[in-house]
Amino acid sequence: MSANTVVHVGYAVSRAGVPSAASFRRWVEAALRGAKRRRATELSIRLVDADEGRSLNRDYRGKDYATNVLSFEADLPPGLKLPLIGDIVICAPVVAREAAEQGKAPRDHWAHLTVHGVLHLLGYDHIVESEAEAMEALETRILAGLGIADPYRP
Repeated sequence: MSANTVVHVGYAVSRAGVPSAASFRRWVEAALRGAKRRRATELSIRLVDADEGRSLNRDYRGKDYATNVLSFEADLPPGLKLPLIGDIVICAPVVAREAAEQGKAPRDHWAHLTVHGVLHLLGYDHIVESEAEAMEALETRILAGLGIADPYRP
């Protein structure tokens, strides 16, 4: 991990079947490199169960179900210059279920959702189709660099 990148990983779920903090750090670094971010960066990743994932998705997005990944960009006061870009929350049971349903290796799906969350923290979005295509293309390139197949291919 780069000396300019700090990744805090918090496990609010059993670690069984959940990647190590070192894996999350490697995926974050890959996303930052892929997005050409060269300055110091700090973020947190919290791994949660379905109840917490549902509660956060309901409270912050108005959607009453657990989703795979949520990104919360840092909202720093004007003039405060910190490397903090925000927090990512990943719901472990949703990731496991989706990987099984989609026939993906769980580790690959974890990597994809981590990269996806980091890109959101950097300002990428997928609401508008053209932005979605650009974000997906960048994710695919980053994941290819990690030896992971295109997650958007059926």
